[in-house]
Formats: sequence, structure tokens, C-alpha cells
Amino acid sequence: MVTPDGDEPATARDAVAVPQGAAAGRRGPRGPVALVVYGVVVALVVGWALFSSVRSAHTGQDLRANLTLIAPAGAGGGWDTFTRELQAAMRAQKIVNNVQVVNIPGAGGTIGLGKFTTMDAQADTLMTTGSVMIGAIEVNDSPVSLEDVRPLARVSEEYDVIVVPADSPYQSIEDLVADWQQDPAGFPWTGGSAGGLDHLIIADLALLNGVPVEDVTYIPKSGGAEAIQVLTSGGAKAAVSGFNEFADQIEAGRMRGLAIVAPERVEGIDMPTLVEQGQDVVMTNWRGLLAPAGITDEQYAELQQIITETVQTPEWQDAMERNKWSDVFLTGDELDVFIAEDTAQIVALVEEVGL
Repeated sequence: MVTPDGDEPATARDAVAVPQGAAAGRRGPRGPVALVVYGVVVALVVGWALFSSVRSAHTGQDLRANLTLIAPAGAGGGWDTFTRELQAAMRAQKIVNNVQVVNIPGAGGTIGLGKFTTMDAQADTLMTTGSVMIGAIEVNDSPVSLEDVRPLARVSEEYDVIVVPADSPYQSIEDLVADWQQDPAGFPWTGGSAGGLDHLIIADLALLNGVPVEDVTYIPKSGGAEAIQVLTSGGAKAAVSGFNEFADQIEAGRMRGLAIVAPERVEGIDMPTLVEQGQDVVMTNWRGLLAPAGITDEQYAELQQIITETVQTPEWQDAMERNKWSDVFLTGDELDVFIAEDTAQIVALVEEVGL
């Protein structure tokens, strides 16, 4: 043991009694030898610590100590719920020791994406993404895109629903569209961010029914909670967002679901599709995770492993069932192909509806 000034403490020095003459005779050569030995030991210890640290970073072990998940939307929305369900599953099974969620809302997730692209090589931070962000990137002419980061996994998908207040006169999509066609500008809608999936659904529905897209009144919000406030306060006549964001309101009888934007009816959701009501509009809202650019392949692989373990937990499976999400887990080259195809489809739709 060595004190900060390099001397041994008195207790260590006095631990063994030796004859004074012998001690005096050995004191000269003993000091330098001890320092040399000590120096070698310190060098070995420090060297091993540095090696262990570097090895830990390269094998991704540090990523299981602390992880930050960014939800690029406000509290209470679909992205926020998705991100916090992942956090809960990681914590429950101790997949990561400390997991925190940070909300960076705005512009369909592009504000969060802009911030995320500055976190080059910060492997301990991931961000939620999905189809909403792809549309917002195009509509908002964002200077950054998913090409500036590393897509990590597609995890789940769900379908949007169209809802109205419980006291609304609209009992079906046919009723709603008939009134909407009479005065498009005087029929306010609300939902997620401009250019996101919710907005695209309304624009596509308008195009299909001869409603000029430029006349559509749309009040974008950063999360489902805000959209609910607009609808219940009378600021909008109808709203579009993920089913889970309106589920409690529908169950409590404060809202009425008119249609789900799915190719066929979804088990556990008592609501007709747009298709069966004569409106050929089908869109899927997928969600996944992004990793920062600049991380090593070893770190990327470890992050994939963390997410793979998380989605296999009973806690995550319970979240999927509760939120009526579908399992569409996808990684690797297939994920890159999927994102390229989805981006092309969404960009084409944005151009078609004129957003």
C-alpha cells in the first residue's frame, strides 16, 4: 500500500520489528528495489485495466450498463409508449442495468433525428423510428434522413383508426365523408405530425373521395394525448392515430371508432375496416430502432443482441398483446431492403397527394 505522496504509511512500516542495525544496513538498497517492483506492478495493473476497458468497449459489454432510448415525440403517444415498453422489458429482465427514456418531440420525429445524427459513435444511445418519420422527412424537406444513421431493427406494427367524439352525428365513414365533401375547409381533422402516417391517411382518403387535398384542414400534434385534447374540446371533428392511443377513450365511451386502416379486421378490435366500407385505404404503422452512425460493427451486433433478447421477454410479449401490436421483427440486410421499399412507397404517396 502506498500513500498519495509515495511513502508507506507508519502502520505498514512498523508491522515487522527488525534489529536497528540490520534495518540501517539494508535501508539503502531496499528503497530503490521496492520502488522498481512497485512501478512494475502498477504498470501491469494499469495496463490490464486499459486492456479490459478497451476489450469491454469492443465486445459491447459497456452497453449493458447504461442505455438511453430516445422517443422522438411527446409523452403519451405511440412512439413514447413503444419506447417505454421496451425500457420496462429491459429493466424487468436486467438485460441492461440502467435504461432511461428521453423525449425529443417535434416535426414527425425529424427534430429528434436531427439531434440523433450529432451523436456520432455514441453506441449507448438508440432512437425510436418508423413509417411516421419517413413521411415527415419528405414533407418537411428534412436535411437529415435514415441514411445518416444505422437502422437497427423493425420491431412491431399497428394500424391507425379513425375516431369521433361519442356525441358526434357520424355513425359511419360514409356519414363522415358525405359531410366532409360539403365543406372540406370547415371540417377539421387532428392526428400526429404533419407528413406522418395519420396525415397521409387523411390525404389519401380525401383524394379517393374528390376532396381537394389543399382544402383539407389538419391540426398536427406531437402525440395522441394532444390529439385527444383537440378532439374532446371541439377543435376537430375527427381524429386519426394508432388504436392504442384512443383505446381507453373508446372503452370509456367518450369516443367512437368508425374504421381501422387495415386490410382486414384485427382480432381484439371491434371496428370495421375502411376497405369493407368502400374506402380502399390501407397503411401500416411500423416502429423500430436506430443506432448512431460511427459505431463499430461489434457494438452494432451487441445492440442487435440486446433488442433481440428484449423482444423475447414475457414483459414485451405482454406489451404486444395489451397494445394490439403485431410482431414484425426484422434486422440485417432484410431490414435495409424493407426501409428502402417503404421509403419509396411513402415518398410516392406524398407526391401523389401533393403534401
